[in-house]
Amino acid sequence: MTLPQLQPRKPDSHKGDFGRALLIGGSYGMAGAISLSGMACLRSGAGLVRLAVANKTLPMVAAYDPCYMTTPLNCDDTGEFAMPAVIDELLPLTENATCVAIGPGLGRSEVRTRIVQHLYERLTQPLVVDADGLNALAEIAQRNGRPPIAAGPRIFTPHPGEFSRLANRKFDSRDEQIAAAKVFAKEWNVVLVLKGQHTLITDGTQHEINQTGNPGMATGGSGDVLTGIITALVCQRLSPFDAAVLGCHVHGLAGDLAAGEMGQVSLIATDINRFLPDAFRSLESSEF
Repeated sequence: MTLPQLQPRKPDSHKGDFGRALLIGGSYGMAGAISLSGMACLRSGAGLVRLAVANKTLPMVAAYDPCYMTTPLNCDDTGEFAMPAVIDELLPLTENATCVAIGPGLGRSEVRTRIVQHLYERLTQPLVVDADGLNALAEIAQRNGRPPIAAGPRIFTPHPGEFSRLANRKFDSRDEQIAAAKVFAKEWNVVLVLKGQHTLITDGTQHEINQTGNPGMATGGSGDVLTGIITALVCQRLSPFDAAVLGCHVHGLAGDLAAGEMGQVSLIATDINRFLPDAFRSLESSEF
């Protein structure tokens, strides 16, 4: 497989040249997921990264690292996002974003489903959807009897369970999942990243099978890191399909490098982030 390539950085580059990423999530009690995504997005080259999170979690998210920006989203006393205030808060943030991601640490509720639907149907920029963002879309599709209509390019990153909910069926084998994923991607007009051993990336017309990664990456937060990587690569002007292909490769390669140092049993998601620089440098030094 010939991997997509990022363009070399010009000597006079500035941060605006590498895109503005907006990642939405981080409900109360789930600050870690969005923080991992934000760090992965930074380590994968996005010029500016902003995390829009529940106001109660903002101090924890902001303290995780000073290199990304944070914006609080209005929540009520129970920790639920306040509507329509949250939509009004997100609007100016999305207008300036090169790529948006939603899902890491988002949580599930009717209000959160409405937020996902609003962004999915109105945002013209590329949107990466993961975790509970995918569960929200599954609910919408089953309620309406049809997929929601996207206003722009969309990248889905489901694990097999999330894909079963999206497809509204169970699968007896990986081969069945892969066949269904290709059909699903075409019907929904999305780039689908079906995670697992040898992750599938497909848009329904073309597909690639990722060859990097190891069982040690089957740990909480690993998928949040992938979301941040793909978002950053879209910010750097890769097409959604190419960003997903290269993102999966780099994600798995960082996991392989981490496992080589500390073994698979002890590998955690922060280790994947820690080895992203080595993964990207190995690509710079190789011909592909």
